[in-house]
Amino acid sequence: MEAPGRRALLDLARCAIAAKLAGPAEPPIPDIPVARERRGAFVSLHEDGGDLRGCIGHVTSDRPLGEVVRQVAVSAAQNDPRFPPVSPEELADLHIEISVLSEPVPVDVAHRPRLAIGRDGVLVRSGSTHAVLLPQVATEHGLGPEAFLDAVCQKAGLRPGSWREPRTQVFTFTADVLVE
Repeated sequence: MEAPGRRALLDLARCAIAAKLAGPAEPPIPDIPVARERRGAFVSLHEDGGDLRGCIGHVTSDRPLGEVVRQVAVSAAQNDPRFPPVSPEELADLHIEISVLSEPVPVDVAHRPRLAIGRDGVLVRSGSTHAVLLPQVATEHGLGPEAFLDAVCQKAGLRPGSWREPRTQVFTFTADVLVE
């Protein structure tokens, strides 16, 4: 993704959060090609020390990226159940990271060694339960392929190793990571 598109999406995320904190008006989606692409994305908010402050995403490629970024940025700031809502005073000190996702691809778990740490993110589904871990999570936590798969299962509320079960679907995706 070209630099102007990267900057426009990061600005959109910040403006969407600021607008939500100030009132109901949403910022317009920039009129650039990348904002019209149908892609999934996650927005992660980090404090100055690097600690996570919120992270919400939309995996499927069913809507334009600009709409997805605007929505998940606000959700990361206001609706991540792990954290209290971001206050207006905090916003200036938060760093925004957007992970623009490729379409998830089903993986045969017999080929789990092909999971490339740092390149591939993982989505698991088992019935109505699902969870996602972005590619950067494995690198940040020093996880190998099996530990990464176990971690995404645990995030979904499944037992470690559930990715080996026939009823559990495993998908991988890549992410173009945009950082302020």
